[in-house]
Amino acid sequence: MATNLAAVSRELRLICWPFHNGLRNVSMGCGASRLAADRLLLADIEEAGWTVTREEIDPVDESEAEIARVTELLRRLADRVRLAARAGAFPFVLAGNCNSCLGTVAGVGVDGLGALWFDAHADFDDPEENTSGFFDVMGLAMLTGRGWRALRETIPGHQPIAERNVILAAVRDLEPYQRQRLAQSMVRTIPGAIDPERFEAALSELALHVSRLYLHVDLDALDAFEARANEYSAAGGPSLDRLLQCVHSASERFTVAAAALTAYDPAFDETGRALTAARRIATEIAASARREPETYPSRRDG
Repeated sequence: MATNLAAVSRELRLICWPFHNGLRNVSMGCGASRLAADRLLLADIEEAGWTVTREEIDPVDESEAEIARVTELLRRLADRVRLAARAGAFPFVLAGNCNSCLGTVAGVGVDGLGALWFDAHADFDDPEENTSGFFDVMGLAMLTGRGWRALRETIPGHQPIAERNVILAAVRDLEPYQRQRLAQSMVRTIPGAIDPERFEAALSELALHVSRLYLHVDLDALDAFEARANEYSAAGGPSLDRLLQCVHSASERFTVAAAALTAYDPAFDETGRALTAARRIATEIAASARREPETYPSRRDG
């Protein structure tokens, strides 16, 4: 049964990547550190049946160029995630920026892997179209093989995930060029509050191609009225309960190979609601990673 959790305690390796634009403990990087040290979050994960170990990626020379800093940090993250996976631990990354995805996915490998990505934003720009100069908005594009090829290939184990093997849920805060580019892609998109039937249909289609899942939750996927996770929070997103239901449903179909919780900036969480939401999401991810997926019709390769 999908809800039957393994009785034997396994290691969940909580890997803190506390960086924003390659700088340690700045903006959303502070949030990763805050979550990694949160005793309630750790206790809830252990309650889900895990033995939790923690480690943090070492910083780089901050005098280096931003993109060089970030790329080196991705290399270091890929090595740590790989070691965790080889040891039989579940890699759970707490990260400032979403482009941490490249290190996490490189660490677990793309064989049979799809991505379920919750975010108010597409993170799908490439250098030819981006106007903000914000490297982090290119994370999903790079993960699917667009932009910065030479740098991506320096990340040990990096291979792109096919666009058709990605579900982007809760997306809504887009510039016109971003909306157009996403519409032209093969990424499966469930916008805004996440329609349940559309989400389940996307999972069914994805399950024809992959058996493992990288689970990515940018905390600003939540509706801004539910929790203000960072300066980019936007209205029109899912409730916390809806997001948790989506994570649970995905784990009934796929083996969760690795997960990341990103983009929490405590400076914008005046009520503490985003921190509370992060704890509940982390707990659901931990439970989902222990869940045995249901048996569904045969999957096609790749």
